[in-house]
Amino acid sequence: MSNFVLVLVILVQFHFPAHHIKREDQIQYARIFLDTDDLDTSYLDHLEEYLNHTHVDTLRFMAINDLGYHYHTRNLQKSLKIINKGLEEVRVASNELWEGRMQVSQGAILLRMEQLDDAERVLRSALEKIPESETWLLLTNLGYVYERRGNLGKAFEYTTRTLQLGEKYGDLKAKAMAFSDMSNLFWKQGKFEKGVEFGLKSIAMFEERGLNDLDYDFTLHVLGNNLVELGRFEEALTYFQRSVMIGEKYGFYNNLSDTYIALTELYSQIVDFEMADKSGQEALKYAELLENDFMIVRSLLSLGKLKNQERDFDSAIRYLRSSIRTAKEDFGDRYHLGLIYKELSKAYEGKNNINNAFNAYKKYHELTQLVFNLEADQRIAQLQTELEVNQKESTISMQSAKLKQQATIQVFILILTGLMIIFMFFLYRIFIRRKKYSLLLEKKNREKEFLLKEIHHRVNNNLQTISSLLSLQTAEIDNQELQDIMTESQHRLQSMGMIHQNLYQGENIAAIEMKKYFLDLGGYIINSFNASHRITLDCTMDALELDVDRAIPIGLIVNELMSNSLKYAFPDNKNGKITITLAETDSHLFLKVTDDGIGFDIDSGIKGTGFGSQLVSLLTKQLDGKMTLITDRGTEVFFEFHIGKAA
Repeated sequence: MSNFVLVLVILVQFHFPAHHIKREDQIQYARIFLDTDDLDTSYLDHLEEYLNHTHVDTLRFMAINDLGYHYHTRNLQKSLKIINKGLEEVRVASNELWEGRMQVSQGAILLRMEQLDDAERVLRSALEKIPESETWLLLTNLGYVYERRGNLGKAFEYTTRTLQLGEKYGDLKAKAMAFSDMSNLFWKQGKFEKGVEFGLKSIAMFEERGLNDLDYDFTLHVLGNNLVELGRFEEALTYFQRSVMIGEKYGFYNNLSDTYIALTELYSQIVDFEMADKSGQEALKYAELLENDFMIVRSLLSLGKLKNQERDFDSAIRYLRSSIRTAKEDFGDRYHLGLIYKELSKAYEGKNNINNAFNAYKKYHELTQLVFNLEADQRIAQLQTELEVNQKESTISMQSAKLKQQATIQVFILILTGLMIIFMFFLYRIFIRRKKYSLLLEKKNREKEFLLKEIHHRVNNNLQTISSLLSLQTAEIDNQELQDIMTESQHRLQSMGMIHQNLYQGENIAAIEMKKYFLDLGGYIINSFNASHRITLDCTMDALELDVDRAIPIGLIVNELMSNSLKYAFPDNKNGKITITLAETDSHLFLKVTDDGIGFDIDSGIKGTGFGSQLVSLLTKQLDGKMTLITDRGTEVFFEFHIGKAA
């Protein structure tokens, strides 16, 4: 696996491609993507031809391994067949080093065939046979195994080990690969700024090597993914186009399918559905050429998601059900399988098939929880094992100490008794001091509680003062648009002020009871629109307390949605109802705000300045949440927030 050139005397005469340079009776074998990338799409055909004319073990094993490894970008079954044949040859030759190197390639192929357990077994076997300086590629693929299983923490551990090996041996490719994989893992974790930072580091290292190989191509794709999530679509498109150019030049079908899936998402976000559909079909084409079920599943998912956005729910259901059939029961990647069921739920909901939509969403939720719990369980098991080992060592140590002490314990019993009396005396003194200290702390806590309530009271008063100033200023403004903006600002201040009012008036100064808060806030907003005679507020939910860091953003979200409903959902003074619910389930908060008005026309675009929509979006991201808009009957906005992740 090292970067070197073998020179061997060969007597056979035949055509030599770019990476086989004939000099009189010698052949200098320049290894693909280690010594050269000056090749075309026929490079594997040339390598296969070259393999038929060499019988020297070391050179032949190298060529077999290169051929098998690089074929996995085009045809997984053929690449596995080549490597398996090579393994037979090296085992007959009792060459353990090349057996280990070929097992690394075999593991990479099995990984992409979603045979995760077999891939891990083969890679761990190879770890014992190859030198440490070459293990970075093995560790990289072990990291991919855990990534596929949804254990991102373990995957990151292997990526870190790859980086350490690269630094230890000065291997630029290993370091570039580590930064590339970190960028990909940050993308999966939703840390897109970090993903861009590490992606750019990796790109710089790959370009320093000067070789456009498979992993450089993959890194361009990963960097583009992070940029898409940050809304930097033009930059992302540049990297995707470079990735496609390299993939088409060398026949990297796996990367091409990956990149076209990403392009489907990019074009969907900029509402170019025609290009999105073309990209999705290209992704599926290359996945089928590769005969890679994992990529076929993801390509069908991207097309199903696109059709949901186009509101072509029949096509979406067809693509998504086909994706599930391809995944089969033993599909290892629960993360993507969960996304399939999530999109299937949306499609069924679009068809008003509520029962199937519910079942699909339930399956999505189960798979999502399984991915998170799987990583947690593995970490807990590791910690538990370490604890048990420590306890056993401690028990053995204690037993040895007791055996030694038994011979002398009677001699010192009186001394120990005296020391115990002295110790008890000191304990009594400490107890008296701590009791006094506890009383002092209790007094200080009462004072701090009073001060906190006073602070909340003053904050509320200050917010009310600002609201009054805005009201006075609004009365002096003739421009209706500016008046609306000032009024909306008053509502937002009022929603925050009510939080602080509840804190200083309530029993608990650290949490807000949300049902009462929603009723107070809703009543205020309805009255401010002079709509109390025609609009009713329904807040059917159990009592639920939230801390101020969550209550304020949720209050602002509800304020914006209710204001929008009162402005647009009930024209001509129509009667109606607004419903607010908030529930906590399995470490998630579920917020739903609905009205039975005329509904929201997506095609008509955003009304007003659009600031309210931006504010809702930003607050949703702050709470690590997701928003779903349904406009079939009135308007329903549904939010799901992860508890414990609010900014």
